[in-house]
Amino acid sequence: MAIETEIKLSLPAGAARRVPAHALLANSQPLRQKLVNTYYDTPDRRLQRKRLAVRYRRKDSAWLLTIKSDAASPGGLAQRREWEAPGQPGEFDFSHVDNPKLRRFLEAAIPELAPVFSTDFTRSFWLLTPQEGTRIEVALDRGKIVAGDRQEAICEVELELLEGKVADLFDAALALQKDLPLHPESASKAERGYRLADETTLTPAKAADAELAMGMTSIAVFRSTLFSCLAQLQGNERGLRETNAPEFIHQARVAMRRLRSAIRLWRPLLPEEYVSNFDPRWRTLANQLGDTRNWDVFITEILPPINKAFPDHADLHRLTSQANSHLAACRKTAQAAMTAPTYSQLLLEFTAATLALPESKKPPITAFAPRSLNKRAKRVAELATETKDADPEARHALRVALKRLRYALEFFAPLFPARRIQRYQQNATGLLDLLGRMNDTTVAEQLAVQALPGHHSDLVRAWLTGRNDLMLSQLDSLLTKFLSHPPPWEHG
Repeated sequence: MAIETEIKLSLPAGAARRVPAHALLANSQPLRQKLVNTYYDTPDRRLQRKRLAVRYRRKDSAWLLTIKSDAASPGGLAQRREWEAPGQPGEFDFSHVDNPKLRRFLEAAIPELAPVFSTDFTRSFWLLTPQEGTRIEVALDRGKIVAGDRQEAICEVELELLEGKVADLFDAALALQKDLPLHPESASKAERGYRLADETTLTPAKAADAELAMGMTSIAVFRSTLFSCLAQLQGNERGLRETNAPEFIHQARVAMRRLRSAIRLWRPLLPEEYVSNFDPRWRTLANQLGDTRNWDVFITEILPPINKAFPDHADLHRLTSQANSHLAACRKTAQAAMTAPTYSQLLLEFTAATLALPESKKPPITAFAPRSLNKRAKRVAELATETKDADPEARHALRVALKRLRYALEFFAPLFPARRIQRYQQNATGLLDLLGRMNDTTVAEQLAVQALPGHHSDLVRAWLTGRNDLMLSQLDSLLTKFLSHPPPWEHG
C-alpha cells in the first residue's frame, strides 16, 4: 500500500493556457499522457458507501487496476491509501491489496462490479525538484467525466508529493496560486463522477464529528476539528454559488462559526501570529454572508405568518417586495465573496498553516478539554444571571457564549459519557433555539425599518413586539432548567 499525498486545485478553462508559462514551470518541457479511466461499483454502490474507488486506467498501452480510499480533501489536501497493479479491464485480481479485511470486501463484490462512469483527459505534467530530497509532480488535467449521456468538464491542477515534506507541497501550490486563479477543491474526480452518474441533487452539508483517536495531542485534535469545519464549508460552496437555496448559506456560516469558535477555544495553545492572521479573515468572510442569511430568515420565517394574518395590507406587499430586492443584492455579494481569489487564497494558506502548527504533548487533551469547558460554562452562567430582564444586546451576548460552549462540547464529545452529553446538549439546544428566535425578532425589526422607513413598518414592528414578549415569558424557565443540570464533563 502507498499513501498518495496531493493538493487538488480547480481553475477556469480560460486560464489553463497560462499554467505552462508560470515561472515555476516555464524552464522545463512538460510530458503529456492521455489517461482514460473507468470506475466500477456494485448496483447498490457498496464501494462508494465505503469511500473506495476502483478503476481501470489506460496509461499509454498498459492497463492499471487501482484501488483508492476516497477521503475528503479539506483545503484541497488529499492523503489517500492507494493500491495499484497491472491488469486487464473486466478482470479483478485484488491479491495486491495488503489489507486482508479490505481485500475480502473487494473480492466479495467482484461478481457485481460494473462500469459506473469514466474520465477521459490529457495530463501535462512537470517534475519539480526545488531542493535536494524534494520531488513534486505538477499535473494539468483537461478533459471530461462521462456518465451515460451526461458530461462534466475537467480542468484542474494536481500537485503530488513524490518525495519530501507536505510543507514543500504547499509552498509550490501557493507559488502557483499567486499568479493563477486556482481554487482548492474538496471533491475528487471519483466523487464528481458518482454525482454525475447518479444525478445527485445538491444538498447542504452539515457539521460532522471530527476524527479523534487515543494518543492525539491537543493540537492534533484542533487540526482534526478545523478540517471537519473546512469539509462542511466546502461542501456548501457549490450550492451557495449556483443556487438561491437559503440552507447552503446557513450551513456555510455555521461552518465558519464553528471554525472561529475552535480558534478561540485553542487560542492559549496557538501562535499569536496564527490567530491574528486568520481569525479576522474568517470574520470578514462570515460577515459578507451574514446579511443574506438575515434577509433569508426575514422572508421565509418572519413575514409568512404576518402576511397570513393581514393578507391585504398594502404595506406588507411593499415590504415583501423591498425585502426580496435587498436579499437579491446581498446574495450577489455573498456569491462574489465565495468566488473571490481572496477566499481561495485563505483556504490554501489556512490549511498550510494549520498543518504546520507545532505539536506538544502538553497539555494532554484530557486536561485541556475540561478546563476549556469550565471556562465557557462559567461565562454562560455569569451572563445568564444578567439576562432575565435584560435588553436584546445582553441576550445576544448570552446566545454567543452558549453557542461557543455548545460547539466546544461537540468538539470534545467523544471524551465524555454519551448519555450525559446528550441530556446537556438537549437543554442547551432548547435555550439556544429560543434565544435564536428572539435574536431573529430583533434583527427583523431593524430590517423592517430599513426596507420601509417611517410608520409604514409600524404593523410589522408591533407584531414582532408581541411575539418577543411571548418568548420573553418562556426565557426564565429555560434558563433555570439549563443551569440546574450539572456539566457532564465534571462526572466523566
